[in-house]
Amino acid sequence: MEAPGATEGLGEGGAGGGGEAGADFGACRDEEFERYSRQMIVPGVGREGQLRLIYSRILIIGAGGLGCPAAQYVAGAGVGTIGIVDGDVVEMSNLHRQVGHATSRLGMKKVDSLISHLRDINPLPAYVPYTFPVTPENAADIISGYDLVMDCTDNPTTRYLISDVCVLLCKPLVSAASVQKSGQLIVLNCPPTPQGRVDGKYAPCYRCCFKKPPPPSSMVSCGEAGIMGPVVGLMGVAQAGEAIKILISSLHLPQPSPPPSFPPLADQNLIQPTLLIYTYDLSSAIGPYSFRPLKMSPRKKTCFACGENSPSTLTLEGIKSGTPNYEQFCALPVPKHTLPSEERISARVFHDMREKGEIGRHVLIDTREKEHFSFGSIEGAVNVPFGRLLMRAAEVKRDGGDESGMLPGVVDGDAPIFVVCRRGLDSQEAVEKLKELGVDKGGRRRIMDIAGGMNAWKEEVDPSFPFV
Repeated sequence: MEAPGATEGLGEGGAGGGGEAGADFGACRDEEFERYSRQMIVPGVGREGQLRLIYSRILIIGAGGLGCPAAQYVAGAGVGTIGIVDGDVVEMSNLHRQVGHATSRLGMKKVDSLISHLRDINPLPAYVPYTFPVTPENAADIISGYDLVMDCTDNPTTRYLISDVCVLLCKPLVSAASVQKSGQLIVLNCPPTPQGRVDGKYAPCYRCCFKKPPPPSSMVSCGEAGIMGPVVGLMGVAQAGEAIKILISSLHLPQPSPPPSFPPLADQNLIQPTLLIYTYDLSSAIGPYSFRPLKMSPRKKTCFACGENSPSTLTLEGIKSGTPNYEQFCALPVPKHTLPSEERISARVFHDMREKGEIGRHVLIDTREKEHFSFGSIEGAVNVPFGRLLMRAAEVKRDGGDESGMLPGVVDGDAPIFVVCRRGLDSQEAVEKLKELGVDKGGRRRIMDIAGGMNAWKEEVDPSFPFV
């Protein structure tokens, strides 16, 4: 798909999109010399490297915590065409880490907000907006127009989709992820290699590295788990660094398919596949930097996407028609309402009954993490983080003994138990777990979930409650 504005902002000498190593692309304009001179004098860049950047096309998928710093640096470096894909709008909670947005642009489409910011940094590149999410139906059409893809998304479903399409279209992929205090970065399918070419020397795809997605229980968003701005920012900057390096080295050039004209490995300056892991240690004000590189294996012969039999298992037509089913493959967690209505109570009804004294003596368990709990809670609530509750329940089940000792002072006795969480999902599972362990004393003791959690409490009872 030809992106609009593809040739705008390029130096003299022809259309963008790469060329043969050592080719005479033309001359840099005076403004480009002035803007990029400090970069051009770095050994290994020079005029030729800068012109490769000017004639290159990068697609950034995701305009959030990773995409903002990544976009800033590829724009500053002078990449000629930058496409940005994202369907979300700017929210206040984004701003501590998504540094391409601003308070003045709250409610604006993230793509438009980021491009506005990038134009202030460098007006020379052509910026191509895609103000909608990438999907199996549109991924190939968008990605096909670019030399390199940067995956700055936040969920496994989209990561597998992007990687699969990059394999099929022979595009190098720079992928990163970050949550809470850690991040990871990996360069995939570089140099870009045709699907099915496997002899133990070629760079892996995302499926080679992560054959199976993480379990649904571990898929938490930044809104649930939290995120440190410097961590995700560092990963985004590192993505930009890897992308610029690849473009300057001409490893992004599309390779002919099928072989035999495929360039020999000796001419490729192969990149050792490495997963870089970074951990941000908040336990000590002064401590060692925690960067840990892990060497990754090359392409796997049995890989579904790029292995020997992959041409028969993965095609662009199949992806567009729903094969594979990425949501099913990743087993995305979906909101569940498993408890019967008699075991649930609304936040409004719970509040009113407490105010009227109709509930009497009871136990209120708040299963949010202590950081969420510290922002505010319902009066009298006892904080038992969901993970801790599950761990103690597993210990009781494994070791036997009296379940009343599971959480001393909380689940012993006969007073009814009410459980609340952030949005009303974890609390339902907590109710089921407590009943499974016999805390309900065979049905004689009432255990109920507060439907909708603290989000419902804010909406139905206390609009001033600081829900985060």
